[in-house]
Amino acid sequence: MVQVFNALGAPLLSFFQYLGELVLLTTDTFRSIFTHKLRWKLFLNQIVEVGLLSQLVVVITGGFTGAVFSAQTFFQFNKLGMGSAVGAVVSVALCRELAPVLTALMVAGRVGAAMSAEIGTMKVTEQIDALRALAVYPVDYLVVPRALAMMVSMPLLVAECIAVGIAAGYFVAIFMLDINGTYYMANMVRWTRSRDIIMGLSKAFCFGILIVFISCHKGLTTREGAVGVGRATTEAVVNASLAVLVCNFFLTMSFNIIYPAGYQ
Repeated sequence: MVQVFNALGAPLLSFFQYLGELVLLTTDTFRSIFTHKLRWKLFLNQIVEVGLLSQLVVVITGGFTGAVFSAQTFFQFNKLGMGSAVGAVVSVALCRELAPVLTALMVAGRVGAAMSAEIGTMKVTEQIDALRALAVYPVDYLVVPRALAMMVSMPLLVAECIAVGIAAGYFVAIFMLDINGTYYMANMVRWTRSRDIIMGLSKAFCFGILIVFISCHKGLTTREGAVGVGRATTEAVVNASLAVLVCNFFLTMSFNIIYPAGYQ
């Protein structure tokens, strides 16, 4: 019985310890944001790295997701004579679920891995200790610019993904599937509400926070040299992706309570 409790208790305690460390890092970061001077050069460099250089991935993801979702929706709706409703379904699905989740997963794989590897390498080569020796607070120097850049960039990337996805879905529906463009646009505009856009951008902001703090935490706690850097990078991407998927469910349920069906 003792062995059973040890087998179950050790992973559970490790999980709660991990959550506690994430909360402490998040609290420390936000305190640094409001109490320390922002390092604008580092912040702008991270805006380029997180936002600008992620655009190609986001555009391809949004474009082909919107295109294939439009086609699959038409193949099913056309059986019921509802081909003109494809635009509304594609638009709402992209705003609420597809664009935020897929963009977050792609950014976690591209940016999250880079953050974890960069900070982890600094950790194992004792560069972070050197920062402390120079009276530079590591969280203020390493985490704050990345966190702010992610908070700014993620909603913009998701908005771009939504726009490209809707445009690609329109192109496929009108020019390849011969759906009436007037009814397609009318239904899309009619059934896409402001709450759908708010949900998507709010999810993007939350997902960005999850990705940046999970990745930075893995980097700051890296050990065991090069092997540890590789392990931390893998764990950062996996944990961030799982956190996005789990958090998405609870955000969806919460937003549907906050913004009921009649909300415009």
